[in-house]
Amino acid sequence: MFRSRYSSKRDSIWGFCILMLYTNPLSCLANFSQAKELIYKIKEGLPKGTFIGAIGVDLRLDFTVEPPFLFSLTQKKVSEQYVNINNTTGELYTSAAEIDRETLCPYSSEEQGCFLSLDVFVLPQQYFQLVKVKLLIEDVNDNRPKFPTDEIRMSVPENTPINGRFAVEQSAIDPDLGIYGVQTYWLVNDFGVFTLDVEENDGGELTPFLIVTDFLDRETQAEYVTDIIAEDGGTPPLLGAATLKIAITDVNDNCPKFTESHINVTLHGNTSKGAQLARLHAFDPDLGANAQISYAYSERVPRDTRSLFHLDKITGGIKLARKLDFVTTTFYKLTVLANGPGCIPAVAIVTVYIIKVVAGPPAVIPRYIAPEKDGVVTLKESEPAFSPIAFFTIKNMDKSQRVDCYLEGFGPFRLVPYQQLENEYLLETTETLDYERTQEYELILVANNTQGLIIKTFLKVQVLDENDNAPVFQQSLVEISIEENNSPNTFLTQLQASDPDSESRGEVIYILGGDTPGIFVVDRLTGVLTVATSLDREEKEKYRFIVRAVDQGTPRRESIATVVVTVLDRNDNSPRFINKDFTFFVPENFPGYGEIGVLSVTDPDAGKNGWVALSILNGSDIFMIDTGRGALRAKTSLDREQQGTYQLWIEAADGGVPALSSVTMVTVLLLDVNDNPPVVLFPQSNQSYMLVLPDTTPGTSIAEVYAVDKDTGMNAVIAYSIIKRKGGEPGSFAIDPETGNITLKRELSNRGLYSLLVKVSDHGQPEPLYSTVMVNFFVNETVSNESYIQSLLTRDDDIEIEEKPWYISQMTDGPERYELFPCRPILISLSVACLGLFSLVLILISFICCKRFKKIRKKRSEVEVPLKLKNGSTNFLNRKLRQMSNI
Repeated sequence: MFRSRYSSKRDSIWGFCILMLYTNPLSCLANFSQAKELIYKIKEGLPKGTFIGAIGVDLRLDFTVEPPFLFSLTQKKVSEQYVNINNTTGELYTSAAEIDRETLCPYSSEEQGCFLSLDVFVLPQQYFQLVKVKLLIEDVNDNRPKFPTDEIRMSVPENTPINGRFAVEQSAIDPDLGIYGVQTYWLVNDFGVFTLDVEENDGGELTPFLIVTDFLDRETQAEYVTDIIAEDGGTPPLLGAATLKIAITDVNDNCPKFTESHINVTLHGNTSKGAQLARLHAFDPDLGANAQISYAYSERVPRDTRSLFHLDKITGGIKLARKLDFVTTTFYKLTVLANGPGCIPAVAIVTVYIIKVVAGPPAVIPRYIAPEKDGVVTLKESEPAFSPIAFFTIKNMDKSQRVDCYLEGFGPFRLVPYQQLENEYLLETTETLDYERTQEYELILVANNTQGLIIKTFLKVQVLDENDNAPVFQQSLVEISIEENNSPNTFLTQLQASDPDSESRGEVIYILGGDTPGIFVVDRLTGVLTVATSLDREEKEKYRFIVRAVDQGTPRRESIATVVVTVLDRNDNSPRFINKDFTFFVPENFPGYGEIGVLSVTDPDAGKNGWVALSILNGSDIFMIDTGRGALRAKTSLDREQQGTYQLWIEAADGGVPALSSVTMVTVLLLDVNDNPPVVLFPQSNQSYMLVLPDTTPGTSIAEVYAVDKDTGMNAVIAYSIIKRKGGEPGSFAIDPETGNITLKRELSNRGLYSLLVKVSDHGQPEPLYSTVMVNFFVNETVSNESYIQSLLTRDDDIEIEEKPWYISQMTDGPERYELFPCRPILISLSVACLGLFSLVLILISFICCKRFKKIRKKRSEVEVPLKLKNGSTNFLNRKLRQMSNI
């Protein structure tokens, strides 16, 4: 029914609008086409279900209308991906996908902002509105700076002046905006020769510049490897790192130098063409073209001599170019220049002596065992000592001449005759070779006969590198100290291990041992050790683990270093009492400076931060506290009757700067001790008396003894008993042990003075306290002679024992002795047994005593005179009161 009525109403509205289109086209659609705009600010990365805003409330809609409002999002894809809307209230919430500003607006600047636009329909049709909602996505620091490459290579000439600047073009990128973007750069290790500066261009981009702070020398160190760190402005800041390799490029600042500046060579006249006479060697520590050396004869060397001795411009080798001529020259002086680019040539002199040949010189025939090519032999450094290199056979043209063969040069080599064979020599090593110590050796095999005919054979031995060295840490034990509560990803140290092997065999990577907690991270290439989380000394004070340095050779070699991280304490824990509050039960009259109780307090911090001092904030004039043990003491003895409860506030403060503290409440309850005997309030003295008429009937209450006790509990429970009498027969009077009400039991046959000695005793332990009072009765119709009665009261006659105490009189009737010593051990035994149930009985007795005390007060309020008369008229009571007043 409602649907049809609503439908017809809607149809009528639209019909009216269509009609109005012909007269005023915009008047009908004004309410439907008008759109409103709302803007909400949210931070990126909010979790699902985070409240964004209430559209209905912000539009000030009246939610009491019927039919109710309905809200819907037109962009279903946006609704499912980023936000959800409550269809009835119009409240916007984040949906399952977190909003990432960098993904949503990758190219927006901080000034432009990042907006997510939504269209919201307000329905039904009669309330229709189109609401434009814009969500301004605010940036958060959720991205760390990142370099475009993990390794940045730079080249710096070795002759760079101090303060020379080189831009690091591969600067870090941080998609966050403003302060959350890259703010600064720094080097993990500057080696004392570099620093970083940061420049900002017109577009606001930061470019790091490498600045040289000291002189460089490529020949001393050709490369520097460190980490460059980019840091943003978040709190805490996020870091990005890349390996920075700074190659020192060569400058021609060195010239060639000869290893030998003067060489003597002896030739025999029959030396064959092409024989090598000598090899000059010059070196230049520069690199590349700057280290290229060319050999040439000086202009002083004649042309004929140059044509006789061929000089190799590249290797520096000198060979015999043609047959020798003995007629004109017996020796030659060769001046050789070593030329380098832009350098003054180095000079070496080679003197060649020509010896007349009687017989041909010995000939040396090599046979190589080790790999050889062009006179260069290669040996692995793993070869053992006495490894054979080559056989040399010496052939002598003149059999009558003895030939000597020996080795010139330096290195672990020797030339020895091979077994018993004549003119056979073996070249072998004398010890293992070490590539890291020497990579190349130059040897000369010299053979001469007795006539001085010499022949030299040149041999170069190159050592091949093998992975025979494990990486070596600079420190085998690395000790690091860091304060607790550090920020995440804090830099701890940079581990450094070196491997003298070449190429990949000397490249080192760093790996954490299996015992390393997951919170520690090491960069595999740089060895930078960081801790990913904040450390808590109270949770763990020391971490110990190993780091492995592994090379890339085959097989891989490694070494380990032990890392010990000590977490230093900060005063981040307040002292903590074991209990929220303390309650101590202390008997009254406790001696002064006695220990009332101990307050246990802990502080997990260390050193001064964990040292705790206790102080009393109130009541320090009565109490004191021992800081060392936390013992609470009273300066004087305490009396429960003066004050039964004390409440103290105790503060515990540690020794940190600033100090941290906590407060607890201590309640001191004084337990009652039976230190007060009962005090008789009525009768007021032993000399007072009461008039009793001779015709008083037995069973009449004639008087009451009333006493109080300042103690509590059983110590304040009072019992009354008649212990002695004077006058009358035994059993003439009875006293109620609980109320002290005295009742006449027998008729009084004689007139005169009757006296009762009443004992008022409490129930205290271990010994009850008591007091006594004399209750006097004057039996007569009236008091005719008061002085006579006073003389009777002052007369010191013996008082006879009336009856047994209250606790015996209830069991038997008749006269008994007062001193019932056999019963006392029984009472003491019962008292000792009750001490074990003291805590439970104390509660029960307190309740009973309170109830009885109320009963007594009620009785006292009903009768204001000590003499109580039961079952009597008001006139009779008034008459008794007048008689007492006359007395």
